[in-house]
Amino acid sequence: MKIIALGDVVGRAGRESLMGVLPGLRKRYEAELVIVNGENSAEGNGISKNSASDLFSCGADIITTGNHVFKRREISEELDKNVGIIRPANMHPSASGVGNYLFEKMNFRANVVNLMGEVYLDVYESPFSCMERILSENDSKIIIVDLHAEATAEKIAFARYFDGRVSLVFGTHTHVQTADETILSGGTGYITDIGMCGPINSVIGVKTELAVKKMITKLPVTFENADGPCKINGIFAEIDNKTGKCVAIERIALEK
Repeated sequence: MKIIALGDVVGRAGRESLMGVLPGLRKRYEAELVIVNGENSAEGNGISKNSASDLFSCGADIITTGNHVFKRREISEELDKNVGIIRPANMHPSASGVGNYLFEKMNFRANVVNLMGEVYLDVYESPFSCMERILSENDSKIIIVDLHAEATAEKIAFARYFDGRVSLVFGTHTHVQTADETILSGGTGYITDIGMCGPINSVIGVKTELAVKKMITKLPVTFENADGPCKINGIFAEIDNKTGKCVAIERIALEK
């Protein structure tokens, strides 16, 4: 199974840039599954019905999210429809939506799981125990995890702990693409963070002057998304359909 996973889409600029390149990327890599993290795809942050629609329209099959998923109330209804937008599985059970999604297409079947790290983020359950429960209920050979987390060590520890039991673990949340893509000894593909689809001239997608003002003054600042040329970050990975092992992984890093 050939998979593209793309990092946190930031605002209108990120959406529009992705809409311009994703159809071509999908064709180039012959991707059978495209996963996009959309938790910041609405202008400001969060995800809206319209921003999700843009991502689906240009080729996303599944939209993962993270700590900003419920910034906009309207998204709860979309999550409950189970239309391919998922939220972290280790949020409180009362949260709208689900934390994993079974993708089926012709002869391909993959369980896509969204989790959130514990370090500096508010989660109800450890991603480790939550993943163990999901695995106990899973019957798919191919298991893909978007681990939305702050700490590098937490992501690496998670991937190594589940090495050989899941097909692919990719990190999101920091908006900075890391250069450590690898296939672990048990056959799990891994990268600490796949980066973002958002404005290059920014501080992780936010207008530079606003981010700097916040850091210097320590006073409240209303952040606004930057615009201009964007980077499109992500990965391509190939999973063996019979074994569920990752056989190839490479970074995607474009400017649009």
